[in-house]
Amino acid sequence: MTPDSLRAALRGVPDPDWLDTAVRRVATEPTAITRLFPAAGRKCGRAALPDAPGWTADDAARVLLLTSLPGDHAEYAQNLYQHGDAAEKRAVLRALPLLPIGAEAVPLLHDAIRTNDTRLVAAALGPYAEHLDPAAWRQAVLKCVFSGVPLAAVADLDTRADGELATMLAALAAERHAAGRDLPADATALLHRLTAASPREA
Repeated sequence: MTPDSLRAALRGVPDPDWLDTAVRRVATEPTAITRLFPAAGRKCGRAALPDAPGWTADDAARVLLLTSLPGDHAEYAQNLYQHGDAAEKRAVLRALPLLPIGAEAVPLLHDAIRTNDTRLVAAALGPYAEHLDPAAWRQAVLKCVFSGVPLAAVADLDTRADGELATMLAALAAERHAAGRDLPADATALLHRLTAASPREA
């Protein structure tokens, strides 16, 4: 999603004037975001956005506020994440790939992946996860399998998945089988794809 597409998806929010004013305010007075960011859920609602599948109004509004900052994006993202509730943390994570911050916010991904909040884990594995090193990324994918996060949430899964991930998934599958349990269907399908691809890559 882009800021323009999120703005278009938010046309039906309960208080669009508040959002427009808040975005302009943040662009000229960056510190105002510390007050406006938490208020977005109350002012814009938390309903799912029909034109932005997987997004809620408060998520999108908060992302727009962050992308409206004129500078210091990484610093504000870190502060809003650290002091926010789960919904605010998720919005920060979803905003990261739209911010000009390079890999500065990778520590936020590590924090989110360590939690047991599946919404944060899923948000951390979005497009910004390209900045995770391969080992951390593989462990994050396994965390998704363990915690029930659909692998569809993992950006660039088929591009980044490799033989080492296949080995890890196979070991997990063996453990589950010994305990009379199966891998989730999406993890099983990924393991089959990786196993089928490996002879051609050798």
